[in-house]
Amino acid sequence: MNHMTGTPTQDFKDGNKIEFIVLRNATKQEIKEAFEKRFEVKVEKVWTRISKEGKHAIIKLAEGYSAEDIGMRIGVF
Repeated sequence: MNHMTGTPTQDFKDGNKIEFIVLRNATKQEIKEAFEKRFEVKVEKVWTRISKEGKHAIIKLAEGYSAEDIGMRIGVF
């Protein structure tokens, strides 16, 4: 099941994090598993918050992986 949608924001300089809009009913574990599978990386931690735009997942990558590389792969830059 695809739990991620929308456009990511970047927080590359502050702790190797990337933020996505996700499905409102997606759990942190589902987000982590979907992200690891889709981008072939390891996720250290997932935080979520809900705003008027929807549910946001802030994903911190494990050491050795780069949020900037993912941003380049998906065309954020």
